[in-house]
Amino acid sequence: MSIMDYLKDKRIISLIVILLILGAFDYVYGIHLGIEFAGGTQIPVTFEHSVPANETSQIISILQQRLSTFGLKEITIEGIGNSQVLVQIPSVSQSDIQNTVDLIQSQGVFQGIVNGKVAIDGSGILSGSVGAAQPTVSGNNVSWSVNFYITQQAAVNFAKIVFGQANKPLFMFLDRPSSAIVLINSSLIGGGSSSTTEQTELNYLESAVALGNKTIPIEIANPDYSNWNSIYQFFKSNKGKYSQVMLSNGTPQYVLSNLTSLNYSIEKISVANMTPSFSTFQNANLSTSVALQSWPAVGLLSAPVLNSGVTNGSVSQGYIISGFSPPSNLATELTFASTQSKLIESVLNGGALPVHVIVGQPTVTPPTLGKSFETISEIALLLAVIAVSIVIAIRYKRLFLIAPIILTTLAELFIIISVIGVIGTIDLSAIAGMIAVIGTGVDAQIIITDEVLNKSHDSSMKIKLSNAFYIVWADAALLIIAMLPLFFSTSLVTVIGFSESTIIGALLGAFITRPSYGAIVSRHYGGSENA
Repeated sequence: MSIMDYLKDKRIISLIVILLILGAFDYVYGIHLGIEFAGGTQIPVTFEHSVPANETSQIISILQQRLSTFGLKEITIEGIGNSQVLVQIPSVSQSDIQNTVDLIQSQGVFQGIVNGKVAIDGSGILSGSVGAAQPTVSGNNVSWSVNFYITQQAAVNFAKIVFGQANKPLFMFLDRPSSAIVLINSSLIGGGSSSTTEQTELNYLESAVALGNKTIPIEIANPDYSNWNSIYQFFKSNKGKYSQVMLSNGTPQYVLSNLTSLNYSIEKISVANMTPSFSTFQNANLSTSVALQSWPAVGLLSAPVLNSGVTNGSVSQGYIISGFSPPSNLATELTFASTQSKLIESVLNGGALPVHVIVGQPTVTPPTLGKSFETISEIALLLAVIAVSIVIAIRYKRLFLIAPIILTTLAELFIIISVIGVIGTIDLSAIAGMIAVIGTGVDAQIIITDEVLNKSHDSSMKIKLSNAFYIVWADAALLIIAMLPLFFSTSLVTVIGFSESTIIGALLGAFITRPSYGAIVSRHYGGSENA
């Protein structure tokens, strides 16, 4: 029988057409490989407490908005139950990983505080109005800024709060701590200006963190922590009121142990971020004053001084958050300014998370290791196809069967890879599902072959195939039903790819590849009498 005789069957033609169409899609759009194969980083993110499904979706949406605004592309975020999400980025760059962690960790709560009162918060920011400006170089300083607009109602409220507060700072916070005590070494303050002292700068800091009954206490430790005993008594008497202590790296171990024994959680902060930044400005009477500019440890981004033009009751909807890069070489300062403004823009654009999140240890898969995984997976798939073909050939002792079995199995694999790779991502669990499909496919091929070669009854080839496919379709239906709970699982996200490829393989096998296999063997062994 010639090849053209086989090509007269519409089932075989349908398979060829589908292969050509998917091949074109693969060429145009490419196959999307998971980080196991392409390399990348997985970052587990755990919620402070369980949340409803709608809040999980909201968290995923906010994180996607933040990361895409920042410029990180091809980010995948998957929910795991109601208490965790898994963030995957196609990068192993340390800077990309750190930027991603910073974006995820930010709660996204923005507050503008004047004289201990909230004058503006994130809920008043107009969606889509946040924009980062290009870094500006002025002398030896590199500045950054983020512009945004607020709603009319928020602008009116702001005008009321700041009325009569000329020459006072507007403290702009992002993720200001809500239940924390700051423990700062005295060596980090008192040196901001020749005209300030430790006590003066402490007064500025206490003024900045004042907010009604939500004021952040600040405890000052001597450089050698010789006053630790008296400070310890303060922490001991307030252990039920506050839950967290923010302190700098390098704090003595006995201090950390004492605080832990009081059930405080510890947040270690770099010395650079714990050190407040002060600046000078010229006030209304043309005298020079010193003011707090920023304090990263508590989320203080900037503290512009209010001029009389915005404290006379006038309503304005445009605002700017700005700051300066830490002193360094120009390239480093420009990079910092660009990253800082983009990070703030991304967080403000995404909005506040409805629950506090805890970022776990990122897992990095280098591209070279991913390539090895890809090669091993390809070998495993090929060995599975060969093993199935050999089993069939040995069982029936007919060499002809090897070719159609290998061809239809490879066609089935190609279709599964194309469908998942174009509309989704191929990961290790998807490969495991494909191997499982090859294994279960041997059952269908044995059933079809047994019926075609069965000479115990004189039924027509069409009836024989009908009998075989009644069982094949029933098996496929049972397999799909068994996989559906895994496919819709939110707590077993790592096996969704397995169920996805298994379900697609079962559907393809039942309606495309196995009918094609049946058409080939029925035409070969049935001659002119075929389905």
